[in-house]
Amino acid sequence: MNSPVSGLEHSGRPGGALTPQTLFSRESLWQSWLDVEAALAEIQAEMGMIPDWAATQIRRAATVDQIGADVLERHIRRTMAPVMSLTRLLAEAAGEAGSYVHWGATTQNVMQTGRILLIREADEAIRTNLATGLQLLAGLADEHATTLMAGRTNRQHALPITFGFKVAGWIEELGRAVQRLDGGADRLFSLPFGGAVGAFHAYGPEGQELHRRLAERLGLRDLLVPGRAVNDLFADYVIQLCLLAMTIERIAGEIYLLMTQEVGELAERLEEGTVGSSTMPHKINPKFVVRVLSEAAELRNMSAMALETGRTSHEGDAAVNQLLGSMLDRAVPLAWQLTEGFHVLLSRTSVDVARMERNTRLTQGGIATENLMMKLAPRTGRAKAHDMVHHALGKPRADGESVVEILQSDAAISDHLTRDEIRLALDPAEYCGDSERIAREAADMARAIADRLGLVRSGT
Repeated sequence: MNSPVSGLEHSGRPGGALTPQTLFSRESLWQSWLDVEAALAEIQAEMGMIPDWAATQIRRAATVDQIGADVLERHIRRTMAPVMSLTRLLAEAAGEAGSYVHWGATTQNVMQTGRILLIREADEAIRTNLATGLQLLAGLADEHATTLMAGRTNRQHALPITFGFKVAGWIEELGRAVQRLDGGADRLFSLPFGGAVGAFHAYGPEGQELHRRLAERLGLRDLLVPGRAVNDLFADYVIQLCLLAMTIERIAGEIYLLMTQEVGELAERLEEGTVGSSTMPHKINPKFVVRVLSEAAELRNMSAMALETGRTSHEGDAAVNQLLGSMLDRAVPLAWQLTEGFHVLLSRTSVDVARMERNTRLTQGGIATENLMMKLAPRTGRAKAHDMVHHALGKPRADGESVVEILQSDAAISDHLTRDEIRLALDPAEYCGDSERIAREAADMARAIADRLGLVRSGT
């Protein structure tokens, strides 16, 4: 993954560091365009296209503060051409160097490149949030590698597992989401700067070299056809964010279900004084998980819009670009906010170990009948063993008679296994499969992914 190079740190950005709320604010967008214009001038000076002194003056003038946000806004309202207004005001602020501003470039080159630079900053924040979330999941997987709980399929008790094993599934799925995001980001972080249609008309034979050097300066990949119809790159990246939202929504949805009072295996740690309901004093409603679920559903449902934005016509399409801008304005900050809320949710999730174990006993040993069946199978055959256990459980039972007692008293089963063997086979704690190993390996996996995300974030 390429990282921004020094000199493009947005030192002139008003308001300091970006947040999800300011990512695509007018000032952030305008400053990203000015960063592109300044880098373009510097590369052109290196190649002898414009004088060195002109590039220096353009760089010095290329801040929103120098131009004036309110002045630029009024200018844009009049021209209805944002980059044209920006470059004219930049030219005025650059003095004698003004005649070299925006040399051979076109509006969409600047706008698309600026957005890509801002998305890359958001992508780094998203990865930091995911790294934090994965570290928290690693801790849960390790701590609860042996914590007994009921595995559920079709929302019914299936087989005993450990909570660490459940978390392992979350970790591996989140790892796949990170891999997909890697691919989308690698493709998106490219330089679409080829002039009016992408064939370097204004730059002649020097266009390809200019593009290569500018891409290197901005920490972006080179494109063979750096045109204005590359919306598939943006659509691709947003689709990966939507798939990430799907995964986060699945994890948060499970946490939400396990918080229900009838299950009660997970809960949120809330601050003292938190109010759950204005009318029902006994209620302490979940706060963090519901926000994550809401944001994840909103982002996930932007996938259809993302696919629409890739349907550009010819070498550029302003109508589709309007939709693209609108989508990016919501999807990317939302992904940033969602991943932030996700790791906060994980940090506030508490586990009721005793409740988890108690719930595995609700079927009175029925949750482990597969184990009993497999103990019988070598003696009776697998199909017959299944039917023996199934038929025994289907018989009328006396009041208070447990599953263990029913199966211990069944003559067909007791012909093959002792009462102690039957009791032990039906103990959920003795039938968790490979849950502990999987949980611990997943914890290591989560930490490795988090470490890699941290390295990407630092640019190493």
